[in-house]
Amino acid sequence: MMQTAPFFTDCIEDFMPGRAFWADTEDGVRIRMGGWNETAEKGTVLLFPGRSEYIEKYAHTAGDMARAGYATLAVDWRGQGLADRFLDNPLIGHVGAFSDFQHDVRAAIAAAAELNLPKPWFLLGHSMGGCIGLRALHNGLPVEAAVFSAPMWGLQIAPTKRPVAWALSWSSRYLGTSENLAPSTLEEAYVSVAPFEDNTLTTDPAMWNLMRDQLVKHPELGLAGPSLNWLHGALREMLTLSRMPSPALPCLTYLGGNERIVALDRIRDRMNAWPGGNLVEVPGAEHEILMEKPEIRQRACAEIQGFYAAVAAGKPPYGAPGRAADHILKSA
Repeated sequence: MMQTAPFFTDCIEDFMPGRAFWADTEDGVRIRMGGWNETAEKGTVLLFPGRSEYIEKYAHTAGDMARAGYATLAVDWRGQGLADRFLDNPLIGHVGAFSDFQHDVRAAIAAAAELNLPKPWFLLGHSMGGCIGLRALHNGLPVEAAVFSAPMWGLQIAPTKRPVAWALSWSSRYLGTSENLAPSTLEEAYVSVAPFEDNTLTTDPAMWNLMRDQLVKHPELGLAGPSLNWLHGALREMLTLSRMPSPALPCLTYLGGNERIVALDRIRDRMNAWPGGNLVEVPGAEHEILMEKPEIRQRACAEIQGFYAAVAAGKPPYGAPGRAADHILKSA
């Protein structure tokens, strides 16, 4: 039986009944998961959040999925949310090795199986969760289709700074500085200190205020910039994945038209070559499509649900690689 974990319903605006529970990974790390609508009829969404995120942030997405007939299982990755953190300064996002996140993935799969969550299973990965998710697909993640939101398959780093990022993060392992905060990153959570104007996450002030209020009410959920070790592991993982072919399953990827965090070329190149893959670029949107203005968020959720339904029904909801088949998605 799953051990109950804290679930902060006081900071969730669109509340859909759910629960949180602890899970121990095979390497002895305690992570937290959130489950919604566990007896759904249409299947289960394995939701892989981005760096610095936590399960409460996706309660409204889980609610949207529940109303469409899907269960959702979301993960607090190691080093963030209420999962175990590893440094004296818990605000620094740190992981021993980037491959360690796959321990968390396997714990999520085990939990989904133990809970007997309805199949088919589908992946929904945002940002860092998209990087972890792509690796998991190569490792045999048992899902029928994948949806990514601004997947972290590369980072936007100025060409003049990229060699510096590699050198500093690589050498930190030998200089004893691998647990230090990566240069030019924040010492506090981004939404706690950045102004709404020209922020890189969303154009919706209501969602921005919700994210900020969640950390005001529960600062223990907050996370600042990454460690040098996280940076080195991420750079290596993204480069390795860029040299690997795309998995053989349907894929839908969203990218904001004003994306300023993840590398556009890596996403476009992969999706242009992904058989059965489509890229939807959303004009004017920032990094977090699922935290965007209601009209953007609602359309994306409807398309994602239609995509999953079409895959489950054996009706491939895609056209040529790299093109968004909106008319097919809407009719699914």
